[in-house]
Formats: sequence, C-alpha cells, structure tokens
Amino acid sequence: MNAVRKGSCCPVKPDLKSRPLLTEEQATSLEQTFKVLANGTRLRILHAFCLADEICVSELAKTLGMKPTAVSNQLQRLIHRGVLGYRRNGNRILYRAVDPCVFKLLESAWCLTEDAEVRVQERDGRR
Repeated sequence: MNAVRKGSCCPVKPDLKSRPLLTEEQATSLEQTFKVLANGTRLRILHAFCLADEICVSELAKTLGMKPTAVSNQLQRLIHRGVLGYRRNGNRILYRAVDPCVFKLLESAWCLTEDAEVRVQERDGRR
C-alpha cells in the first residue's frame, strides 16, 4: 500500500525525474486526462470546487451563470474520468474533487499560462 501525503488524501508518487519515460499506454491515459480538462467550462468548474469544497449542481450553475443541465453534463465527464466524486445528502447530490492533485495541476497550468503570455508579449515587444 502506498503512503499518503501529510494533509492529503492521495498516495505519495515518485518524483517526475525519478520515473522512467512514459510508456505509450501511460501517455495515452495522460492525454485522456488532459483532454477532459481542456475545456473552459470544466476548468471553471474545477476552480469553483477549489473555492467551495462541495457543491450541488444548482449552486454550481448559479455560480457559473449556466443552466443546471449544461453543468450536469460537464460534471459527468469529470466523474467518468475519475476527477470528481459525489455523495447524496437527502435530496441533494453534492459533488467534490476526489484528489487535491487536480487543484495543483490547475494552479500550475494557470501560472504557466500567465508567465507564457508575459514572455510572448515581451518577445513581440508589447510590454
């Protein structure tokens, strides 16, 4: 059984530099994860979960300014990929991220995007 990070629910993983090169299967699986995350609505949903640990569809739809059916569709894609989970609380279903690593990924990608935009602006002389 893998050890669990302190203050986290996910098992400790080896450092990226200490892992062997991705196999084709691993790369395909990683690609599928990136594909499900590569959607503006789903990224906004993940950020909403970062801000409010658990949330129901109607509250999330209101937060995003979307229809509950559209939000529900996006939630199902994230659940199918294993990024989100849910629990029933009376009549409500509360959704949550199942692994805090998704928030680290979102934060890293956001940082990368902001820094890359600055580099592009500097390179193109717009700064």
